[in-house]
Amino acid sequence: MRRAPVIAGRELAGYFFSPIAYVAMAIFLGVSGFLFQDDLRPGEPATMRTIMESMVWLLVFIVPLLSMGLVAQEWSGGTMEPLLTAPISETDVVVGKFLGAIAFFAILLAPTLFYLLVLSIFARPDYGPILSGYLGMLLVGGLFLSVGLFCSTITRSQMVAAVSTIAILFAITIVPWWLARSVSLPAFWRSATEQMVFKRYSDFAKGVIDPAHVVFFAATTLLMLFFSVKIIEARRWK
Repeated sequence: MRRAPVIAGRELAGYFFSPIAYVAMAIFLGVSGFLFQDDLRPGEPATMRTIMESMVWLLVFIVPLLSMGLVAQEWSGGTMEPLLTAPISETDVVVGKFLGAIAFFAILLAPTLFYLLVLSIFARPDYGPILSGYLGMLLVGGLFLSVGLFCSTITRSQMVAAVSTIAILFAITIVPWWLARSVSLPAFWRSATEQMVFKRYSDFAKGVIDPAHVVFFAATTLLMLFFSVKIIEARRWK
C-alpha cells in the first residue's frame, strides 16, 4: 500500500475544490453551532453533551455528501480505468480514498474545537467526556465513510451512492434506536439493537471508552473497506 498516501493526498486536495464539500461543511458547522447553544445554558454540565449526543443523527446525512463521489465519480468520469491500469492495487485505491476522506472529516471537526474554547471561558469543562466524545465521532465517521465508500464503488451515479449510504446508515443507527424505544421487543432483540451504532457511540459521549466499542467500530470499518476492494476487483476484470 505504498501508493495509498499519494491517492489520499490527491483525494484530500480534491475536497477543497468540491462545492459539495463546502456545502456539507456549512451545514455541519451551522447545525452544530445551533446545538451548542444548549450547552451554554446556566446550570447545564460543561461537557458539550448536546453536540456529542446529536452528532450521529447529523452525520447520517453529512457523511454521504462527502463519500458519494469517492469512486462513483471516477467510474462516471472514465478516470477509474486508467487508474487501475497503472501499477496500483485495488487496496491502494480504497485505502487511499478512505484516508483522504477521513482526513477531511477530521478537518470538518476541527472548527468545533472553538466551542470548547468558548466553554472554557465561561465554565469549567469536564474534558474527559469531551475528548472521548471526539474519539467516538472519529470512529463513527470512519465507519460511516467506509459505508459510503462501499456504496460509491457499486454505482456510477453519485446520487444513487448518496441515497444508498443514507439508507444503510439509517438502518444501522436510527431504526435500532427507534425500535428500542417505541416497540416492546424480546430481551434478545432489545440487546441486539443496543449493540448497534447509536448505543455504542452514546457511551463515548458520556465519557466511557469501552475497548469493545473501539474494536466494533474498527472491525466493521475494515470489513466495509474489504468489501469495497472486492467490488473494485470484480468490476476491474468484468
